[in-house]
Amino acid sequence: MTARHSEILRKIRPGGGPEDFDRWQQRKGLLTREAMLDASVDCLVESGYAGLSTNDVARRAGVSRGAMHHHFATRIALVEGLIEHIFYRRMRQFLDDFAQALEECGKRGFNVLPHVLAVELHWQTMQTKDYEAYLRLAVAARNDDDLARVFQPAAKRFDEVWMDEMAHAFPQWHHARQLMTLASDMTQAVHIGLLVNGSTMGEARSRLLQEHLAMSVNMLAERAEI
Repeated sequence: MTARHSEILRKIRPGGGPEDFDRWQQRKGLLTREAMLDASVDCLVESGYAGLSTNDVARRAGVSRGAMHHHFATRIALVEGLIEHIFYRRMRQFLDDFAQALEECGKRGFNVLPHVLAVELHWQTMQTKDYEAYLRLAVAARNDDDLARVFQPAAKRFDEVWMDEMAHAFPQWHHARQLMTLASDMTQAVHIGLLVNGSTMGEARSRLLQEHLAMSVNMLAERAEI
């Protein structure tokens, strides 16, 4: 992981992850916390937000109620950690996959447009259990004030970090931040629509929409370079 990537991820999770610590006791505690958060994702995906409970998470993670209470004293504290956990892993997956894909394309001599590659990788990050958990939280937050109070600020922080990284990764957008924001918002809107309606639309229509999205993002990138 590059220093730049570590800096970005720390904006989402200031304390870092288990891979950031060398001292065993510290790392052991963080690994236990990660196991609880992984179990929370499973619980949320299988049972929805209403079915998310600290007792069920402790059982799934194989930890005592005391250990659960030590890390997450309340259900809302667990939810706060879960939101950060999901955003952190989504960003990390994208950064790792993007860097790896660019390197692979360079080795093979492929002429790939980085912003089009980013669109494809963004779609891949949405095909995960973590993103399904995120959607469940986003929907539940619309009708739950307590959840909204922790979810909305975290979602806005993630969006700010995401946009800052896009500006850094694609210098052509540097003087056209509005166009870059439009490209990002369009990508997210289309991908969420495909995630919800893709099975109804069918493969051919979904693929056509993805192709037109890539062309639209490329058109905005060309405008940004003028």
